[in-house]
Amino acid sequence: MDDAVFLGGGGPDYGTKQGLSLKYANRHGLVAGATGTGKTVTLQILAEGFSAAGVPVFMADVKGDLSGLAKSGSAEHKLHAPFTERAATIGFADYTYAAFPVTFWDLFGEQGHPVRTTVSEMGPLLLSQLLALSEPQEGILNIAFRLADEEGLPLLDLKDLQALLIWIGENASELSLRYGNVAPASIGAIQRRLLVLENQGGAKLFGEPALDLADLMRCDAEGRGMVNILASDQLMGAPKLYATFLLWLLSELFEELPEVGDPDKPKLVFFFDEAHLLFDDAPKALVNKVEQVARLIRSKGVGVYFVTQNPADVPDDILGQLGNRVQHALRAFTGKDRKELRLAAQTYRENPAFDTETAIREVGVGEAVTSMLQKKGVPGIVERTLIRPPSSQLGPITPEERAGVMGTSTMAGKYDQTLDRTSAFEILRERAAKAAADAAKAEEQAEEAEAPAARDFNAGRRYSGSRVTRSTSRETRASTSFGDQMTKMVVKELTGTTGRRIVRGILGGLFKGR
Repeated sequence: MDDAVFLGGGGPDYGTKQGLSLKYANRHGLVAGATGTGKTVTLQILAEGFSAAGVPVFMADVKGDLSGLAKSGSAEHKLHAPFTERAATIGFADYTYAAFPVTFWDLFGEQGHPVRTTVSEMGPLLLSQLLALSEPQEGILNIAFRLADEEGLPLLDLKDLQALLIWIGENASELSLRYGNVAPASIGAIQRRLLVLENQGGAKLFGEPALDLADLMRCDAEGRGMVNILASDQLMGAPKLYATFLLWLLSELFEELPEVGDPDKPKLVFFFDEAHLLFDDAPKALVNKVEQVARLIRSKGVGVYFVTQNPADVPDDILGQLGNRVQHALRAFTGKDRKELRLAAQTYRENPAFDTETAIREVGVGEAVTSMLQKKGVPGIVERTLIRPPSSQLGPITPEERAGVMGTSTMAGKYDQTLDRTSAFEILRERAAKAAADAAKAEEQAEEAEAPAARDFNAGRRYSGSRVTRSTSRETRASTSFGDQMTKMVVKELTGTTGRRIVRGILGGLFKGR
């Protein structure tokens, strides 16, 4: 199967050999099944197959097991012992052990190279989704981004956004006349939720250098696609951050990549593990955006594969676009389970040799019910498939081995050190310092003018009794522009004790809504 990723099959109890055609791999797919039925091994062999075909892969490692892709399997490994026999059963004559090129990434910068983006790239929409903001609160975030555009203030990290949120809170009444109601209570609610997010480590996501998408689409010297693994075991402690980050990355790919039509193989395959986290409590508008991405991003040469326990976790409009499917066992203990199992079976093209619903319920660990797109994108007949064994190590590598892979990576050093170039915070601080200096100079000039005025006043009392009006520094101040008002309010807060660390937010827009 030179033009396909070999999945398995064969043997007396299974159908024909199953392979995922590279030509139709950008038509998206689904890997589903209950916990412990073999989804992780399926992800591993799919990543191996795509990499061997020169297709880069991005996948989240929720349990840490996928790190084994970086190390060759071995016959001595206890988990690999049955694999030789399985390979013979399915007629996998070319089965060998091998390691694959891997780059480790980590939002927290601990188990992989740091992954960062800027606040501007995220925008307000995804930020609102991440924080579960109400419509008025989302409106305030949009005001902050509008002010940043109008004032030429780059939003790169959280302290940039902090300065804007400070000013908005202090000038709510003035801004309400221009943009609509800005309630201080809503700003306080946003700040509290941002504080929770920051405590979860979300602040590390923002800053520079930001991730270059080209670094996810590399091949090694042998032409094998790079397997990009996002360490997600710690990230899963903040599930909304996990789902929002992956959705942001998907939307960035959609925005940045050029149209390629129907390529012979994908430019990148994107695995979205724990896909239910994306759709849980998601508003209809966001689900519609995800559907739009799934429908259109294939023309950019990107295949998206949703990984979840039950196909029912994926909305029907999106599920209908997933042509390549690997369905591991589903359990049916309750009436609801049986209904979902029946619905899952109805989404496959029937095979007269067996009942699909029964097969999904009965397949064992390492087995699956599969259906791959065939010529002209027609869904293949459903087959019972014995999943082929992985060539790389089954299970995680050691921390020392991970550190070795990171140390020899071409990404080593590129993202490890943060940059803090001039952005909104620094610009506002500079403006604030200038405004403070100008105010001090005006005050000094006013005080110098008071001395002659006082002498004239005393002379007038002695000789004419006339009253002299005293000039004040307030009278010398020129009217301030919108930008000047903003600067003065920010300097007041940034130089104060309470202004040194104000809560601020992250994540936000889909499709560069900025």
